[in-house]
Amino acid sequence: MAQKLSKKAKASKKRRDLKAANSRRREKMRAENQRKRRAAKKAGKNIKGKDYDHKDRKFKSVKKNRGNDGKGTKKENKRR
Repeated sequence: MAQKLSKKAKASKKRRDLKAANSRRREKMRAENQRKRRAAKKAGKNIKGKDYDHKDRKFKSVKKNRGNDGKGTKKENKRR
């Protein structure tokens, strides 16, 4: 469900999100994900509908990976 933001807030969020998505850490994670997917496909594994989980270092369903295994994402980042 989309957030109800003003035009100014929407533009600010877009800039923040893009900055986060293009950070060095996220670039490394995207590159690792691509390497792992290519290797898994080459090895004949069925990874359709799955994402690579950097924390557990394995492929998981999108639902489990992006939802932090049912715990939600608010408590996922320990640095806050």
